[in-house]
Amino acid sequence: MPREQYQDRLAELRADVLYMSELVVDQLRDALCALRQKDEALAQTVIEGDEAVDTLYLELDSDCIDLFALQQPVASDLRFVAASFKIITDLERIGDLAANVAGYALEAERDLFPDLDVQRIGSETLSMLEEAMAAYEDDDAGRCWEIARYDDVVDDLCEGVSDAVVRNLIGSGDLPTDEIEPLLPEVRRLLLTIRDLERVGDHAVNVAARTLYMVENDDELLE
Repeated sequence: MPREQYQDRLAELRADVLYMSELVVDQLRDALCALRQKDEALAQTVIEGDEAVDTLYLELDSDCIDLFALQQPVASDLRFVAASFKIITDLERIGDLAANVAGYALEAERDLFPDLDVQRIGSETLSMLEEAMAAYEDDDAGRCWEIARYDDVVDDLCEGVSDAVVRNLIGSGDLPTDEIEPLLPEVRRLLLTIRDLERVGDHAVNVAARTLYMVENDDELLE
């Protein structure tokens, strides 16, 4: 394959990865909206939409393999394709997590702890993902470091909300067992929601780490 045509294929890959990220961002945003509004129809749309994300992932996975095989890439091209290959995996997993959050929205019957701002966690992790993909689009190494540092803030936020849930549950210990038991599914759902949103942030950091490696051949953020 001529070098110019190969470069066109690389540009198409970047555009396709960015398109996949837009789908995933929309999925996560809609899942958070469904959770906030207890919107069962929207939650179901998110769950059903995960299939489109999975299909696109498989297509891009195949494209990356083809690009490895079509031509002996120079080092920078090799890093780009390898990073893109890993990033689509993170995006696919974020899509799965968005479907999980939508599933929790279907299960939610009431807000046991309305003062706990789970939506803020969702908003922060969504912003991390958008920033990570902007770094990928613009070859912005500086943004990658910022995202990695901010993950500590999000982790602390998740820990604080999870601890508050547990403290509230312990504070209900003087209630009869038959009154506590019905609370447990909602508590479990809330803790799982926090866990999955925290994992979205972790995947956003992975995207930033792969981008930093792609741009500067720096593997410091890679785990």
